Amino acid sequence: MTGGKIAEMIYLGARDLGRYKMRSGLTMLGMVFGVAAVIAMLAIGEGSRRAALEQIEKLGIKNVSISSRKPPEQTQASAQQQSNVNTYGITFNDVELIRGVVPFVNRVVAGRDVRQEVSVGRSIMTTRVMGTEADYADVMNFHPKQGRFLTQLDSDKQANIAVITQGVRRELFPLEDPIDKWLKVGGYLFKVVGIMEPRGEGAGSSGVDLDRDIYIPLSTALSTFGTLSIKASGASREISRLEIDEVIVEAADANNVPELAKVLRSLMEKNHAKRDYVINVPLDLLLQKEKQARIWNLVMGSIAGISLLVGGIGIMNIMLASVTERTREIGIRRALGAKRRDIIQQFLVETVVLSVVGGMSGILIGIFGAKIVAYYAADFPTIVTMYSVVLSFGISAAVGVIFGLYPAWKAAYMDPIEALRHE
Repeated sequence: MTGGKIAEMIYLGARDLGRYKMRSGLTMLGMVFGVAAVIAMLAIGEGSRRAALEQIEKLGIKNVSISSRKPPEQTQASAQQQSNVNTYGITFNDVELIRGVVPFVNRVVAGRDVRQEVSVGRSIMTTRVMGTEADYADVMNFHPKQGRFLTQLDSDKQANIAVITQGVRRELFPLEDPIDKWLKVGGYLFKVVGIMEPRGEGAGSSGVDLDRDIYIPLSTALSTFGTLSIKASGASREISRLEIDEVIVEAADANNVPELAKVLRSLMEKNHAKRDYVINVPLDLLLQKEKQARIWNLVMGSIAGISLLVGGIGIMNIMLASVTERTREIGIRRALGAKRRDIIQQFLVETVVLSVVGGMSGILIGIFGAKIVAYYAADFPTIVTMYSVVLSFGISAAVGVIFGLYPAWKAAYMDPIEALRHE
């Protein structure tokens, strides 16, 4: 079949469908909604997948973090009046064991978190001050935008220096460059040597907003603020000793992460009778997110598939009605020498035109719908890929061919004499 003949058949098919605009439009609705659902589903799924991947990459795919937590029995005891010291969480000994005996380890970074009042002049905020080590920036892939991060020399000297984040800069240094300026942390002066790049809410291993943190050397945090914390409430007083809040262990290779996590769990279970720690594996979180995304795609794909099936049945139904209405026309064409394949091609072209126009309309509606979802309902951008557009267009054309075969076959194998007698 030549290109000119194909173009002519498409023109004739579109003209025949244009005679019944309302009927053709209603017939296409199932296809429109089905394709729109496919486009929107894939766009939301891809946007969610990339957002989750970016979030987990901030934690480090090769990292395993261990965080201290107060065991349940101590939480209950702290509600009662007491003066005993509750000791829990990760210890210095745990950190040294991890560094010394655990295989597959590339780097280990320990951290001590304290909530402190931080001020510059009259500007005051209460935020998390994190004592950490020089490798933290590289392990967390979180680097200074201006100035520098902590060094091993800072820890050795127990230097009173600080690296601030963007949120701290906005609140305490809104109109000036913070580098080499001084801020007061819990009554102690610290010199600002760096400003971290923007990070965002939920970027920390515990879902905290890293854009409101202040980083100081771990040795300085321990010597300045110690390991004891005292909380008083009425007649009750809670005294807790916590050496290390978090340890981030970086594996030598991402393939070693599952085995590394297994070894760390075994080590912590052996040294901690109380469950006073939590182990987080970003790689596991990523696999869980991908599993959830597959379930989401399966559910939404089923819904979209049902819509496409209904659309295809609608197209087949309307084409069967068209065959009945045009029985005499078919008989005349056959009498004038048209072959069965010509009749099949005629009706298949009409069906494909109907489904492709519906598919293209569905693609536009799906793209627009995905943007609406991203703007009003989702906290991540939806992403329409070329793959999803090509897939949807291909599906709409395939549905036209599949559901147009029977009406075309019925028209082609109609008895020409009976067709000519049809009124």
